[in-house]
Amino acid sequence: MKTKQYIAFLRGINVSGHHKVPMGELQMKLQEWGFEHVVTLLNSGNVIFTTTSNPEDLEKTISEYLEHTFGFPVPTIVRDSEMINRLFQEAPFQGIEVHKDIRLYVSFLKKSAAVNLKIPWASSDNAYKILAIHDKTILSVLDLSVSNTPKAMEGLEKYFGRDITTRNWNTIARIVKKL
Repeated sequence: MKTKQYIAFLRGINVSGHHKVPMGELQMKLQEWGFEHVVTLLNSGNVIFTTTSNPEDLEKTISEYLEHTFGFPVPTIVRDSEMINRLFQEAPFQGIEVHKDIRLYVSFLKKSAAVNLKIPWASSDNAYKILAIHDKTILSVLDLSVSNTPKAMEGLEKYFGRDITTRNWNTIARIVKKL
């Protein structure tokens, strides 16, 4: 099998002192498990790596390794670097005026979701907008002057379930620079 580059997005680690996963240890463990060219980015659990492993098995395998190593579940969503590069090159937030209260988000779903939302969709207070849903990826905008991030994430989970993890667009840009 051919070597391919992936990004693992870990959910719910290093939040408010809970579920601590030191990035140096994470990098070392992934290398021990046979992944190559492992790079961690930010403390929120973004890992770039290469492997010849079957992509369909990566999420389950990494999640199981991490739970065994750190002693708590670590939901993991994996995307290949080609998909992340393509998403970034499409510049999906082009034309949105960004200022101190505007956050651009990309949420990754583990599985495709059949949701009955008319896209683009906006919350009743217009603070949170889902601009697009493509291939298990949700693109959204949050206006912090109206609502806060946890409320928006609760809304995402309500419609799409808990098998989801979200990153700020700036994080995606940083990942792309490392690819």
